[in-house]
Amino acid sequence: MQNKIKMLFVSVCFLFGVTSGYCADTVFENVVDVIEEVNSNDIAANEEFSADAIEDYQVEGSLFQQITDLEQEKVLMQLEKERAQLNLDLDRLAAEKIKLHMEIDTLSGRAEQQQQEFETERARLEAEAKRLELEKESMVNKQQDAQNQPQKQQSFVAEAPKDVEIEKNYKLLNVFGAGAQLQATVQDLSNGQNKRLSVGKQLDGYTVKSISLDEGVVFIKDGEIQTLNVGNKN
Repeated sequence: MQNKIKMLFVSVCFLFGVTSGYCADTVFENVVDVIEEVNSNDIAANEEFSADAIEDYQVEGSLFQQITDLEQEKVLMQLEKERAQLNLDLDRLAAEKIKLHMEIDTLSGRAEQQQQEFETERARLEAEAKRLELEKESMVNKQQDAQNQPQKQQSFVAEAPKDVEIEKNYKLLNVFGAGAQLQATVQDLSNGQNKRLSVGKQLDGYTVKSISLDEGVVFIKDGEIQTLNVGNKN
């Protein structure tokens, strides 16, 4: 295209030099006609070339195909990156879920352990309270027994002399023997039986302290002295 324009320019210059005698208007009209003819021919040639080029254009391996492939690879790489990030997020959520379940199980086990410890402590406190209640009842019973015991002892002491009054229960029948070998015979007034006594023998819990013709039989028990002689009247 550029070569044709150069040739046209040279031709115009040549014609301008050769036909310097012609008038300027005629030369200008001829040049314009030549330029229009050249432009028409170039346009037709360009249209024919464009049609052939489009028809013969091969997409495979072309620059357009390479750009398209690069853009597609870029999109695929971005999608792959997003998918990998999504997988990481899913793995993180799964790990957090497992951790949460483990914490729940731990808390549940701890709650059961605390409940068991509470039940054990409550049972221990109940047993302790029961033991203290029994001790309290035992102490109250001991106090009551202690309060009642002096009355029983006083009653027993008051009634004891009635049961062991030797002179009312026995009668001295005789004293025989000589010196330290004196013995005495007494009669049980409740059944009429006779009993022979000597020093050191016991009668109803009393011990014979001495036997003599003058004093009769002297008994002693816990410092208490009773005498049974012939002069006692029954």
